[in-house]
Amino acid sequence: MDRERFGEACLSIGLKLSDEQLASFESFEENLYRANEVMNLTRVPQEECWLRHFLDSLLFQDLIPVGASVLDIGTGPGFPAWPLARARPDLQVTALDSGGKMLGFLRRNPLPNLQTALVRAEEWGVRDEFDVVTGRAVAPLTIQLELSAPALKIGGKLIPMRTPMEEELVRSFPAAKLGLAFREVHRRELPGTDVERLFAVFEKVSPTPDEFPRTWAEIKRRPLGPTSAT
Repeated sequence: MDRERFGEACLSIGLKLSDEQLASFESFEENLYRANEVMNLTRVPQEECWLRHFLDSLLFQDLIPVGASVLDIGTGPGFPAWPLARARPDLQVTALDSGGKMLGFLRRNPLPNLQTALVRAEEWGVRDEFDVVTGRAVAPLTIQLELSAPALKIGGKLIPMRTPMEEELVRSFPAAKLGLAFREVHRRELPGTDVERLFAVFEKVSPTPDEFPRTWAEIKRRPLGPTSAT
């Protein structure tokens, strides 16, 4: 996928990007793969970057309200945080990761509506701050939901980026334990492919109990639900 086809694909998902925005994506791609030669930031081949990094990060952008504050947990070198922030300047995006190498790269590619947090999610301590919390399969679903819920505002949306095979896990997860309520599932196909993504939407309906998130060791030892599809 090249710049022109990316722009057309964005139109199909409700985004009209300017030439300036498209040029920024081009520069980010060049910087990512130049750095990747020495830093091991991504395993996605460069010829697939526009599809598997950029477009994949934007497939659910229509589920994010205008002007929302968005937290991306486990952003790596900036996905979906950087594409969301560049394509949606109305958003205020925070990219969280515990990897200094990853965030070091992201900080060298700044945007006015993108900030970073170098910390482990379970140790961050920020609560009830964001309108939307997401993450690109940063951990098994149950762990991702526990790490994400505390930072979400009441009435906010938790939208983990998952795979279709996990829909049963999504629907059976004991969301109320975290102050969440399952609302809906969206399946989206990457344009021009047969690859399908699943975006579950949980709403925060009550405060997440103070015991969450637990320590990483405790989360791993006693997950709130099954950690994989059967």
